[in-house]
Amino acid sequence: MTQQAEASRPHIPLQDRLRQLLDGPVALDKRALLGTLCAEVSRYETLAYTAGWNDALAELRSHRDHDRR
Repeated sequence: MTQQAEASRPHIPLQDRLRQLLDGPVALDKRALLGTLCAEVSRYETLAYTAGWNDALAELRSHRDHDRR
């Protein structure tokens, strides 16, 4: 999924998303459930990692702009 598509998805806290998967209308076998859980956790880790880089780059730009004044 692209970053733009990720940004357009509504933000659901990880615990709520996991609860949706566990209590969902379709019963998943263990292998499917674990695969889905791993994918969800990975997606949240990627979003957090990207947000951290975006914050760091914004701070760097801010310092650079401040130094030019």
